[in-house]
Amino acid sequence: TIYMELKKMDGFIIINKKENMTSRDVVNIVCKKLHTKKVGHTGTLDPMAKGVLVIAVNKALKLVDDITSLNKEYIAEVTLGIKTDTLDITGNVLEKEDITNINKEFIEEVLNSFIGEYNMEVPIYSAVKVNGKKLYEYARNGEEVEIKERDIEIMMIQLISFDKNEIVFDVRCSKGTYIRSLCVDIAKKLGCPGHM
Repeated sequence: TIYMELKKMDGFIIINKKENMTSRDVVNIVCKKLHTKKVGHTGTLDPMAKGVLVIAVNKALKLVDDITSLNKEYIAEVTLGIKTDTLDITGNVLEKEDITNINKEFIEEVLNSFIGEYNMEVPIYSAVKVNGKKLYEYARNGEEVEIKERDIEIMMIQLISFDKNEIVFDVRCSKGTYIRSLCVDIAKKLGCPGHM
């Protein structure tokens, strides 16, 4: 009986997405389980990210845009001293540098400097479309493409921990914020390469 009711459901399912799954993978699993194609999510999480993914089913899809436009909160980790092509740990290493002179006070000062609005560059490894083609398709093909910046807002950002070359922080931000880009921008302001 419960299974039959789920097949007819209109609403939201809160999924704790595991690492190494795309948001689309989760949607596909829910489609199969509920025998419906009317399934979507309210914001993409990177495959390496884990956490809350809100899934909308059937009539609830009408509310996805409203939910997607809301602010988000993430806990993220920046590794300093290593730059990658994807801006995260899954990418190819492009640059390495020893980190020795960064302290907690300087990190907190840099994090606080991000509060407010700023222009963020969209990562080349993202699903944003330029001329009808996803940016990651340009990246994989080694093609040049103009990447536009987008206006985002950081409402709150706080240091959780700092150990050697790893910074963990909590951030509340607007729709459209790429945490990978934020991590790289934080590292740049600290004067070194970095990745998420």
